[in-house]
Amino acid sequence: MLEKMEGIVIKTQDYGESHKIVTLFSDKLGKIAAIARGAKKPKSRMAAVTQPFIIGEFFIYVNSGLSTIQQGDVIDANRQIREDILKTAYASYVAELTDKLTDSQTPDPQLYKQLNETLNWMAEKEDAAIPIMMYELKIFIRGGFSPVLDKCVHCGNKAGPFVFSIAEGGFLCPQCKHFDREAISLSDKLTQLLWMFAEVELERIGTISVKEENRKLLRQIIDAYYDAYGGYYLKSKRFLRQLDKLL
Repeated sequence: MLEKMEGIVIKTQDYGESHKIVTLFSDKLGKIAAIARGAKKPKSRMAAVTQPFIIGEFFIYVNSGLSTIQQGDVIDANRQIREDILKTAYASYVAELTDKLTDSQTPDPQLYKQLNETLNWMAEKEDAAIPIMMYELKIFIRGGFSPVLDKCVHCGNKAGPFVFSIAEGGFLCPQCKHFDREAISLSDKLTQLLWMFAEVELERIGTISVKEENRKLLRQIIDAYYDAYGGYYLKSKRFLRQLDKLL
């Protein structure tokens, strides 16, 4: 069946001498892998529309196995990302995360919108730390291992102050924090930020001012949480950590 859809290129791999297998995250069908014939040829129209992080409009013959891209047109090339090594590293991370934590041909227009918004933010602005954390927490929900951020994970108490427990999988209230002596203490502002990152769409966010030490703490929490529950090794994550050490 020939389907028209908007999609973001999240992964490519060579297939034979002149073709590529392209993984798109689309607005209509979610993640879909399709062969792009002739995409490795420099003068091919497919070459332009199958570059990483391209947002395009695609006509795809959809099959239960490998589908085929019949035609594609670029909507946004995201050149600002692909021409900047740090932005490329961040975009590669969210793309790999999307590939690992979503099922094939499972529509998720809301997540597609958030991925699109995150890439737009990266392309237009210098600091992508907050949008990336927001996207991570949203896709953890799709992956089935999101932390509990609106109440105590043990008793359901909604009154803080809370601590964050990696071992218990979310917030612990004052009466339950003894369940994890290594839980991380958080200010009321940081507990609210974590909840907001997971629940609020990026396009509703203007400018968020977060102190550098608080940003680092949130980054450490999300990294440690993924390491405990994510289940997938991410090459892009390893590269980002190496890159952070150099900057």
